[in-house]
Amino acid sequence: MKVLLVEDDPDQLDITAYMLRREHFAVVEASDGAQALRRFKIERPDLVVVNLALAPSDGVEVLRQIRAEDHTPVLVVTGRNDQQDLFRCFELGADDFITKPYVFKELTLRIRAILRRAGGSVREGTEARLEHGDLSLDPESHQVARGSFVLRLTPTEFRILYALVQSAEHVVPVNRLFTYVWGNEGGAANSLRSHICHLRKKLTLDGSHGSIASVPGIGYVFRASVPPRQTAPDAPAPEQGAASS
Repeated sequence: MKVLLVEDDPDQLDITAYMLRREHFAVVEASDGAQALRRFKIERPDLVVVNLALAPSDGVEVLRQIRAEDHTPVLVVTGRNDQQDLFRCFELGADDFITKPYVFKELTLRIRAILRRAGGSVREGTEARLEHGDLSLDPESHQVARGSFVLRLTPTEFRILYALVQSAEHVVPVNRLFTYVWGNEGGAANSLRSHICHLRKKLTLDGSHGSIASVPGIGYVFRASVPPRQTAPDAPAPEQGAASS
């Protein structure tokens, strides 16, 4: 199931998107109302989670415009415990309402309940197929493809790479990798380093899949490969004795 997550707080957007992906939702992110409406029309999500207090516009306007043309379920999030907000959102067609701070489990339970009421099947299992540039990660086969070149990874290697690629060019903390790959029990630093080492070797097989860099004391970052820039051939040297103009 695809969720459009609309939140103008970058940290809140990042952690909520991460947690929803851990629950196997495909997440489309938007940081303001205009971006949310554009992505809504392009992505056609199964459900929208929108912060009521968006800046410069607000979540009410996003809700209003979605409702004017579509019946996609909308869950409104707010930091204000205001009954008037609740009444207004329900009058405009919101399907549910949750107040910050909330336990993340409550958010996912509300999302699943809304989707069931809307008649959608809440899919459990693998993550969505991930595309990054011309790199493609398939969770079902644990394969990474770039053009005709295919890498076959172990399930653990794949989950590590998936977590890094979905945050490409940004550092993923070690603790987040532990939780994403091994669950609440976490993992061992030596085990993670070993898997990263194997991944690096596999990524260099065709020299174009990208690279994993270590950020000491923090975590790891996936950086996409940049094709080598072609330089123009050197101009032929003038023949000796040629007349100058």
